[in-house]
Amino acid sequence: MPADRPTIHTVAARAGVSKSLVSLVLRGSPKVSPDRRAAVQRAIAELGYRPNVAARDLRERRNRTVGALINDLRHPWLADLLDGLTEELAGQGRQLLLHGGRLDRVRDDAVPQTLADLGVDGLVLAGTQLSPPTLAEVTQIVPTVAVAWRDLDLPRVDTVGNDDLAGGALATRHLLDLGHRRIAHIAGHLPGSANTVGTLRRRGYEDAMRERGLADHIEVETADYTDDGGYRAAVRLLRSAHPPTAIFAVDDVTCLGARAAAAELGVAVPDRLSLVGYDNSTLARLRSIWLTSVDSGGAQLGRLAARTLAARIEDPALDAQVHLLAPALQVRGSSGPVGR
Repeated sequence: MPADRPTIHTVAARAGVSKSLVSLVLRGSPKVSPDRRAAVQRAIAELGYRPNVAARDLRERRNRTVGALINDLRHPWLADLLDGLTEELAGQGRQLLLHGGRLDRVRDDAVPQTLADLGVDGLVLAGTQLSPPTLAEVTQIVPTVAVAWRDLDLPRVDTVGNDDLAGGALATRHLLDLGHRRIAHIAGHLPGSANTVGTLRRRGYEDAMRERGLADHIEVETADYTDDGGYRAAVRLLRSAHPPTAIFAVDDVTCLGARAAAAELGVAVPDRLSLVGYDNSTLARLRSIWLTSVDSGGAQLGRLAARTLAARIEDPALDAQVHLLAPALQVRGSSGPVGR
């Protein structure tokens, strides 16, 4: 190495910290205080230091790659999640190896093992899906974080998600405060899966209805988290003897299917039907759609998942943690006062 090339020792001297602390910062460790992290990063920038990544990874037996199993790459919320995840991983000096598509217990049983065989530093499981048998084995040797997948009961697998129970209640109370009483819910259903996320959002809806003395008005249809499923569920609701004046759907994609059904049946939104989705996805934020939706913090969850995984990689023996972000309602043009 040329004598004038900055080293980890010169970075440590400039920042006024130890060499081991500089190493922790370079590895993305969460154990470093914000002030010291900032001092090290400032010294790195001032000196133009570039770590010898290959040599470091060879010493640590790491390849600076994280594997991710995503249940459905077509879902807009998962795009937001990946934005936050890749941004934070890049800051840690890590890259993402992605596998998309719902896991099948037979066909895709080898996928988790394949990622483990590739030597990934950690694993991110995103979205509720089926759990192949090899997953339990792989998570025993590869540090793992589950995002919005709350049905896993595996030791030392951290969970990052949204407070779906609070979010379901938040959406329903919004409609109640607008004067709606005939509020229906399109719940999420995945065959072969416990689907805790969908169950909690439904419970939040039911709890809020009971709080206002409207238990007799609880009405639930199920859908499979698709536009077509939301459309079919909404058609059943809107063609009933006492159609709802408002619908809260389990996610934005389902809600857009409900909106298509309303348009086909000549039910104006929001004049005759208010709609609330969940996830505050890119679709909900489009001006041409402008959907009221519960913000589940997709990008924020991605960043939190990357930081949680970094801590798990640093200390694989940590007890499993559950981190839930508080939801927030984004009110737009699809919801309004009843009978306006």
